[in-house]
Amino acid sequence: MTRAFSIQVCLAMFAFAATSSLSLSQHSADAATSLPVITFTFDFPQSNPEHYSISVDATGHARYECTGKITEDSEEQVYKSEFEMSAESRRRIFEWAKQAQYFGGKLDSGNRKVAFAGRKILSYQDSQRSFTARYNYSNVAAVQQLTTLFQNMAGTLEYGSRLSYYHRYQKLALDDELKHMEAQAKGSEISELQAVAPALQEIVEDTSVLNGVRARAKQLIEMGNNASK
Repeated sequence: MTRAFSIQVCLAMFAFAATSSLSLSQHSADAATSLPVITFTFDFPQSNPEHYSISVDATGHARYECTGKITEDSEEQVYKSEFEMSAESRRRIFEWAKQAQYFGGKLDSGNRKVAFAGRKILSYQDSQRSFTARYNYSNVAAVQQLTTLFQNMAGTLEYGSRLSYYHRYQKLALDDELKHMEAQAKGSEISELQAVAPALQEIVEDTSVLNGVRARAKQLIEMGNNASK
């Protein structure tokens, strides 16, 4: 085998390896995008927040995005967060989506006497289907359950946004905020506390924060850990 021929063989093998690696990467990306994803979007002008969305894929990885104000005097800002949803919530969401025929039909009740409670969108997407439905109020039981669950999750994540802000700028506001959060958690008005565990942990580890406040934050972390098991 000549030296020139050996070089050509090596180059060919390198090109094949690079192409194979690229193909595997593309395959992984395609597999990720083909995962079933359910998204809930809420818009209510002149409310706070005015807009938020939560999406979750079949593995339980969730993304939250919100547009609103932390306080009445603060500027509107976008808050984003990613977290791992509890297995039970993920199971319920995809089961209810199935019961609602993956949102392929009409979800809104059509009753114009129902008070406006925000524009809501539920969407489902996988490698074979893509459905989106809008509603104000729905008579479909599975949709009602999905709406409540997603809104409860959004409530938790809004706490996370405020806690991060207060921890940085208004530490004295943390006590009341955590008390309200704890009361709503015990009343099942918010869920998926583990989604804001990083913000709570920062409070726990900050020795400049009052011990009682740190203890309450730690208790909320434990509540989230127990609920997500």
